[in-house]
Amino acid sequence: MSMRSSLLAGAGPATPAGRCRARHLVPAYLDCEVVPSAAPRRYFIRTFGCQMNVHDSERLAGILEGDGLVAAEGVEDADVVVLNTCCIRENADNKLYGHLGHLKAVKDRRPDLQIAVGGCLAQKDRDIIQQRAPWVDAVWGTHNVGRAGDLLATAGATGSPVLEILDATLDDDEAFPSALAVRRDQAWTAWVTIQIGCDNNCAFCIVPSVRGPEISRPFGQIVREVEDLAAAGTVEVTLLGQNVNSYGRDLTTRLRGEVDWHHHAEVTGAAWATAERPRARPLFADLLRDVARIDGIRRVRYTSPHPKDLRPETIEVMATESAVCPHLHLPLQAGSDRILALMHRGYTAARYLEKLAAARAAVADLAVTSDIIVGFPGETESDFERTLEVVAEAGYDSAYTFIYSPRPGTEAAGRTDEMIPAQVAAERFERLRIVVERSALARHQARLGRTEEILVEGPSKRDAGVVSGRTAQGKLVHFPAAGMLPAGTWADVRITRAAPHFLAGELLAVTCRPSHRTRIPVVAG
Repeated sequence: MSMRSSLLAGAGPATPAGRCRARHLVPAYLDCEVVPSAAPRRYFIRTFGCQMNVHDSERLAGILEGDGLVAAEGVEDADVVVLNTCCIRENADNKLYGHLGHLKAVKDRRPDLQIAVGGCLAQKDRDIIQQRAPWVDAVWGTHNVGRAGDLLATAGATGSPVLEILDATLDDDEAFPSALAVRRDQAWTAWVTIQIGCDNNCAFCIVPSVRGPEISRPFGQIVREVEDLAAAGTVEVTLLGQNVNSYGRDLTTRLRGEVDWHHHAEVTGAAWATAERPRARPLFADLLRDVARIDGIRRVRYTSPHPKDLRPETIEVMATESAVCPHLHLPLQAGSDRILALMHRGYTAARYLEKLAAARAAVADLAVTSDIIVGFPGETESDFERTLEVVAEAGYDSAYTFIYSPRPGTEAAGRTDEMIPAQVAAERFERLRIVVERSALARHQARLGRTEEILVEGPSKRDAGVVSGRTAQGKLVHFPAAGMLPAGTWADVRITRAAPHFLAGELLAVTCRPSHRTRIPVVAG
């Protein structure tokens, strides 16, 4: 199959609407008719899935605004609607086609409405989307987000649906958000992609199929992006990758055999380039340290790591650099060694707990969160009870728990004769929830009476008189404020109430206010 698997349209690419064209100025004294410019077209983006998709939606917003579109408040006043999809769970498929059914009714009323689908589910389903929903104008995948404006323009010019899916990224630089215009949802916090793709082979995961192999972004490019963000007033960054712990391994593997390896500090960072002998190794700890030392950046987060690749040097940076948040998301997935082996996770429960204990010993006031799957094919009651034991011993601050959902094309999905009955999986899920929430509540109750530094995210979704923000550990805190505090404000809050999923408190002081804030309608689905 060619790298570009398909481009279906009635004609070749057209000049995207709103792109810069030559303009001729007419002297005011000439007798001519002045035609008022048309109102700009409006776009709306709905995002499904993970942080990578949220950041991709920021890229899409930047592309569309570069083509002259402006943000719409919602579907009803948009000329272009983009659904940026996820395919991690079966429910994601149902969500997409449910939304597309609603959009068909809107398009029946407004035939000029353009509907586009991008992201992981588009990469997986390809032409199936337009077969099931022929009213979709454009479909693109994960490797060609930068082509979104061109594909929409082609569909508009030809009146025919367009499909373009690439099997790999043509240009590594274009794979990263910084290569494209980005319109960020918030000015005070930012996602920064450091790596795309995944080289792991977890039996349940479809990410390697839709995101491709790991590609690390050049070290210097990341640092400069964060420096630019800090100069613009951003105080918090989250480093993004499918497996951030392995960031840079591909770069050092490629460069270690070159004669001039020490001249590649721009790619690998100074620590590796000035080492006495080059060796293939991850660069994540080096990157985390350099980003944490950038002036103006007060909080550095990262996601997602893989337990097998969590290295002591990363924990050391977390312990010694004050800007690195004391929060470790360490996906367990299962507590049974037999199930972990079937999942191809690359560690045992004992090894996982050793790494967790080492991290807690080194990093003061560390919060730990996790991902756990219930009902993996072949999971016995004994396997599940072992998961409960490990979860209880780990004592998480919170955990994302899931009932296994088969994804076509993954190894586990082929084990149809070992699928766990839905009723059994649901019962196990409830038992797991109780264990997770018990430890979460205990962790939160231990914070009662403490004064926490909160970075405000905005008003509570349930009460406009209450403000919500997060601690350095990522804990959600609600507190009343006499005057609404804008997002990006720093505040000291005394914790007065604890629940499994949040904390509540009273405002003691506002310590720093933000200079500005920008919003775009990137809506999570």
